[in-house]
Amino acid sequence: MNTRWKPSVTVAAIVEREGRYLLVEEHTPEGLRLNNPAGHLDPGESPQQAVAREALEETAHRFTPTALVGVYLSRFQRPATGEDITYLRFAFCGELGTFDPDRPLDEGIVRTLWMTPDEVRASTDRHRSPLVLRCIEDHLAGQRHPLELVDTDPSVTQAAGAGRVAGA
Repeated sequence: MNTRWKPSVTVAAIVEREGRYLLVEEHTPEGLRLNNPAGHLDPGESPQQAVAREALEETAHRFTPTALVGVYLSRFQRPATGEDITYLRFAFCGELGTFDPDRPLDEGIVRTLWMTPDEVRASTDRHRSPLVLRCIEDHLAGQRHPLELVDTDPSVTQAAGAGRVAGA
């Protein structure tokens, strides 16, 4: 029996302000790690909607994506369990909006912090994945693509059964 391979689709917010990048410190099965504000794409949302939601949940800041920094494919093998996961990440840069001081951060998020590129580079042993630094380096290099590069068909946000034929 063949099992279809399905990578986990994730999104990340690459936020720079005055030469510093916004990161989150979070609990993971591998210990306390640094990550870009990031998370999984949920059913019924576009990657752009997902990154706005994830940034709000993890930083208590509104985030409006303005450009796609890149699309990344990576593989992670969890040392403790041997779990083998492939991630497909859409990284967006954009505008950081208002902060809601009354909003609790997502479960597992310890704090947000602003780090210079050199501080990020010096902390790679604490990164959740190699994509943390890779996305920042691509942003520093000026890599930007129009949001329209990532198209979400309306069938994604429609009720089940109301969209086009699967695989179309």
